Amino acid sequence: MNVRIVVADDHGIVREGLGALLSAHHGYELVGTAATGAEAVRAAVTLRPDVLVMDIQMPDLTGIEATREIAKAAPEVAVLMLTMFDDDESVFAAMRAGARGYVLKGAAPDNVIRAIAAVSAGEAIFGPGVARRALSYLSGPRPDQPAFPELTPREREVLDLIASGLGNAAIAGRLGLAPATVGNHITNIFAKLQVAGRAEAIIRARTAGLGEG
Repeated sequence: MNVRIVVADDHGIVREGLGALLSAHHGYELVGTAATGAEAVRAAVTLRPDVLVMDIQMPDLTGIEATREIAKAAPEVAVLMLTMFDDDESVFAAMRAGARGYVLKGAAPDNVIRAIAAVSAGEAIFGPGVARRALSYLSGPRPDQPAFPELTPREREVLDLIASGLGNAAIAGRLGLAPATVGNHITNIFAKLQVAGRAEAIIRARTAGLGEG
């Protein structure tokens, strides 16, 4: 059975080039093309291809926006980004939007075919440079990531004050909350952090750098 493919790119020469590449490989069928992000979404919904090859820089909707819409309207369609953009923002925005693969336009034709085959089989695939960037991002420190992201901002405030040594009444006064509300926040904090009590919460919080203000 052929892998059914739609190519979405705002440059006709790219659409034609990919069409020629696909026609030269047995088992791949170009079933449609799109010149705008909106057309890409329509093609995904109406043609239901196995793979939609998408550029990021597209009229109407960007490739990222179109991918997000496709993930909602036709989640079975695997989106493969094929683009010139290799910056962190573009790569990770595409991943968050639901793209299953990300390959740069400078990739060898055989690598593009392999990427199409991989995403059509349910795999996630990224070109070598993009893969290195993703691994570095995922394994490196995240200074923008707050401590205890499972907590709400208010709960984090309460935990910070607990770590500073304040009691419930003092926390209530500092934040302008009723003591009962502070008690509720603390109960939620303990449950989310899976700690047995205040002492353990303080240790966890101070280890993460809270309570130093």
